[in-house]
Amino acid sequence: MATSIASVHLLFLVIMASGFPFHKAACIETEKEALLKLKQGLLDPSHRLSSWDGDDCCKWRGVACSNRTGHVIKLNLRSLEDDGIDGKFGGEISHSLLELKYLNYLDLSMNNFEGTKIPKFIGSMERLRYLNLSAASFSGRIPPQLGNLSRLIYLDLKEYFDLNTYSDESSQNDLQWISGLSSLRHLNLEGVNLSIASAYWLQAVSMLPSLSELHLSSCGLSLLPSSLPSSNLTSLSVLVLSINGFNSTIPEWLFQLRNLVYLDLSFDNLEGSILDAFPNRTSLEKLKMVGSLCQLKTLILSENNLNGEITELIDILSRCSNSSLEHLNLGFNKLGGVLPNSIGNLYNLQSLLLWENSFVGSIPNSIGNLSNLKELYLSNNQMSGTIPETFGQLNELVAVDVSENSWEGVLTESHLSNLKHIKDLAISNNPLLPNQTLVINISSEWIPPFKLKYLELGSCQVGPAFPVWLRNQNELNILILRDAEISGTIPAWFWKLDLELDQLNLRNNQLSGRIPNSLRFTSQSSVHLKGNQFSGSLPLWSSNVSRLNLRNNLFSGPIPSDIGERMPMLTELDLSYNSLTGMLPLSIGTLYGLQTLYISNNYLSGDIPELWDGVRNLLVHVDLSNNNLSGELPSSVGSLMFIVFLTLSNNHLSGELPSTLQNCTYLRKLDLGGNRFSGNIPAWIAQTMPSLWILRFRSNLFNGSIPSQLCSLSSLHILDLAQNNLSGSIPSCLGNLSAMASEIELFRYEGDSTVLTKGREDSYRSILYLVNSIDLSNNALSGDVPGGLTNLSTLGSLNLSINHLTGKIPTNIGQLQRLETLDLSRNQLSGPIPAGMASLTFLNHLNLSYNNLSGRIPTGNQLQALDDPSIYRDNPALCGRPITTRCPGDYEALNPPGGDDEDEDEDGAEFEMKWFYLSMGIGFVVGFWGVCGTLVVMESWRQAYFRGVYKMIEWIILVIQLNVARLLQRKLNLGRSQSRT
Repeated sequence: MATSIASVHLLFLVIMASGFPFHKAACIETEKEALLKLKQGLLDPSHRLSSWDGDDCCKWRGVACSNRTGHVIKLNLRSLEDDGIDGKFGGEISHSLLELKYLNYLDLSMNNFEGTKIPKFIGSMERLRYLNLSAASFSGRIPPQLGNLSRLIYLDLKEYFDLNTYSDESSQNDLQWISGLSSLRHLNLEGVNLSIASAYWLQAVSMLPSLSELHLSSCGLSLLPSSLPSSNLTSLSVLVLSINGFNSTIPEWLFQLRNLVYLDLSFDNLEGSILDAFPNRTSLEKLKMVGSLCQLKTLILSENNLNGEITELIDILSRCSNSSLEHLNLGFNKLGGVLPNSIGNLYNLQSLLLWENSFVGSIPNSIGNLSNLKELYLSNNQMSGTIPETFGQLNELVAVDVSENSWEGVLTESHLSNLKHIKDLAISNNPLLPNQTLVINISSEWIPPFKLKYLELGSCQVGPAFPVWLRNQNELNILILRDAEISGTIPAWFWKLDLELDQLNLRNNQLSGRIPNSLRFTSQSSVHLKGNQFSGSLPLWSSNVSRLNLRNNLFSGPIPSDIGERMPMLTELDLSYNSLTGMLPLSIGTLYGLQTLYISNNYLSGDIPELWDGVRNLLVHVDLSNNNLSGELPSSVGSLMFIVFLTLSNNHLSGELPSTLQNCTYLRKLDLGGNRFSGNIPAWIAQTMPSLWILRFRSNLFNGSIPSQLCSLSSLHILDLAQNNLSGSIPSCLGNLSAMASEIELFRYEGDSTVLTKGREDSYRSILYLVNSIDLSNNALSGDVPGGLTNLSTLGSLNLSINHLTGKIPTNIGQLQRLETLDLSRNQLSGPIPAGMASLTFLNHLNLSYNNLSGRIPTGNQLQALDDPSIYRDNPALCGRPITTRCPGDYEALNPPGGDDEDEDEDGAEFEMKWFYLSMGIGFVVGFWGVCGTLVVMESWRQAYFRGVYKMIEWIILVIQLNVARLLQRKLNLGRSQSRT
């Protein structure tokens, strides 16, 4: 790309330098007048054209003339970054430009023409060879008259439009006009809406025989043709087609462009294997032989859906006689397999980006051959094994990220000693994977030869001591030592490094001691120290810190009263799970950019002050739960216009809900449980907070009835009004809570909440969005159980216990196919238990005790496993298993009349079997020893016994002999009679 641009610039230098080098002609008067008319039409708030005065216009800023003729040949009015916003030209581009008949270079880019259209007359400036209108805030379509510029070599219209008007359909462009640009070498239409040209864009650009550089990124193209319509693109060396919606495989023709050195197909929804571009191995080898692959310097295929392995592609590239590949970016795909050892043969490789894939195995030892490698990104794969010592041979490395894998073994200073240029180093394991054994064992005496700016070591063993080899790393901007098994205090030398940090992350270690206030931070910086044992008062650092997380430590004392003044840039503040005392400081209300405020699980007391009195702010998450806060909820809570999660549970707050809460229309979670709020539950909750996911008023003093308006909360999936003084009937319309009656999942979100299920309180976070629960227990509700509740097919927990409900259990309760917990205990329900309850296959907690239910307890399916009799306790009219009361006719069905009932029959049979085995044993002993014992003791009996046995044997032998003799005689007689006949 750089070579192409350089050649264009060289061309213009030749043009400008042409003529007599020792003579400089004066400015042409008509052209000076034309320039002054142009200046008159432009808005120039920063007076960039103040030099446009005097006779010689060739000395004016941005103007260049021919040394030979004095004609204006170049006009560069590009706005530079140093010019600032006020340095951008605006206004109108005068037709007087047409008087500059020899102008071949025009640059109006990076200005603000406030949506005016690109002047059509530019298409009449036939000598133009360079035209740049990029990012100049024009509007409308590209005028087709530009196609008349047959001498044009360089055209840049990248994002030429005004972003406020470009969504208009009038900005859709075709590409028919470019066919006349026969000399064009560089074309940049990045960001230009070419959606209506999707079907023919490749054919259109193929008509430009000299084209060497083409940029069509973010053009709304939806078709990537499978074949090349012509072979005119033989000069193309740079092709950028990123951020389009092709949704196709990689076509083969892309790798048949012989002069291609730079290819970018990132963010294109490409799918399939990279090797799909090569129908067979022969074509792959052929491309290597003709040089189409071997001369590629940059290949970018990141952010797609490509799969398969890359071994064969790397093998072919590695066998190029002189591989040119310098930059390979395949990140953020679905590629897998191992990294082949042949990757070490890509000797010119400078950057290797394979992050966010599914590669497995270890880093090949041959990686050490890549002596030019500067960037290595392998993070977020499934790689494992040890990091080879050859890694230390990459002495040109500047950035390494191999984090979020499953490394093992030991990494020592020998891996790092030669990395003299390294600035970014990230080596960590995935914290969600168990049994990871990577050890960072670096001598405390070692002095690194580099100065890091970014260091991440995570989910590995760095400790037990804080790494001493960091003592000379005084250029660090980001330091992450998370989950690193470091304990003890942070040494004093670290605080003396005088670092200015963008991020400090030491979370989930066992670090202790006090934190000084001396640390310095850059703008928008973050501090994460959660999950340690830091103690003392809260540290307050520079005003630049925007995210401060000190959760789960041992900090004590009050929150500094001036926290709002000393850290005014805070957007996230988490002080939960510490031992903080005192009151909430009023200065928190001055943190106008604060979005999350977590101070739960401390010992804060007193009233919640009017923190946000009349001040609109950006707070989205507020959690002050599990403290000792008291008093009423301040009316200033109504100023939280963007609040989504409000959690104030388990405090001592009281009074009625302020009407200003109606202003919080974006609320998704309202948790006021475990307080002493009173009065009626406001009906306006449903109208003003229509998107509620969680409504939790558990354990308060609310009275009155449940407002039926709550039934309109179509997104509600947790409703907990238990342990209040609510009365009246349960609204029959609760069956309209569609979020609990649909298979469509809610928006996935994370948030802490406690839900009573299966008879116990469980905390949910990552899967909270999957929990569907209704708990109205421990109130004074009366009437029937609404049959409409059975419409909630995805309801997981239903608790209506400890009320005054009457009537029957709904017969179609079996429709609650996802129900896991059902508690209807301690009511006055009557009638039979519906047989459909046996079809609740997910049910694992059931309580129907202390009611007036009657009839046989259903059996089958899941109810067979729920065999605890206490489930049905104190329902006198119930019978059947698992309780002891038998239903009428049970015994007669199993035994003849007059017999015992079933259990007695089973018990009797079991008793008889025991006696049977016992008597059999006794009989064996008596029978055996009664005979054999007598024969042993009495000799006369023994002699008589054996005499009798001998006689019996002799008799048997005699009988056998007689029978054999008779059989032989019979066969002899039979043979004689046959011979006579």
